[in-house]
Formats: sequence, structure tokens, C-alpha cells
Amino acid sequence: MVAIALLQGCDFRRSKAEIIRKAEGVRNRAELEKALGTPDNIEKVGPVERWTYKASDGSVTYMIVADRVVLDVTGK
Repeated sequence: MVAIALLQGCDFRRSKAEIIRKAEGVRNRAELEKALGTPDNIEKVGPVERWTYKASDGSVTYMIVADRVVLDVTGK
């Protein structure tokens, strides 16, 4: 029971650095999803998509334009 209580307080998400490292060199939406999995949040504005992955120390957002990954931004 003590182990379960301790594990409930742990955050098992990846760090921002790990997310960025895993996505190095990705060029398109399919490669990004293969490297990182389904994003925690997707926002669409016209041809632009913002894919956000929550991290243990903030978040990382990738901008996708016309199926190409063009930018990553970290939060927090």
C-alpha cells in the first residue's frame, strides 16, 4: 500500500529535453507522431497545427504547416 501511495505522487512524463531529443530530425507529421506518440493537445488554425506534449518540467509544442514540422517551442 505504501508503494502505491508513493507512486501516485510521481510524474512519469518525459522531460522537455527528452521530448526534443526524441524528435530531432523529424520532418513531417507522421515522423513526429512515430517519435513521440499522440500529442496531449492539438490546436488547428487554418493550415497550421500546434501539437503540444506535456513534460515533467513544462511542455513542448511543435508547429506543423502543410504536413511539415517547422518549429518547436518549450513552455514554463
